[in-house]
Amino acid sequence: MEFIANLQGFTAIAIGLIVGLGAMGAALGIGIMGSKFLESVARQPELAPMLSGRMFLLAGLIDAAFLIGVGVAMMFAFANPLLSAVKTATGG
Repeated sequence: MEFIANLQGFTAIAIGLIVGLGAMGAALGIGIMGSKFLESVARQPELAPMLSGRMFLLAGLIDAAFLIGVGVAMMFAFANPLLSAVKTATGG
């Protein structure tokens, strides 16, 4: 029983790390990309339409990677495969 409680506790810590570090990475990535976009448009304003399209595409990909991490974290929160494997192995 103590092992299951430890597993649930470590899973909660892992969920926090997945979501927290994923959000921090996505925010930094979008911030750096946005600043580079503004620098590029300031240097060559005629490229703004092309660069903005590419910037929004990359912003979507960065957010998609973060949301995949959130999905994995929610899987571990609500349907933990580690916990079900332990329960079937111990007969509980």
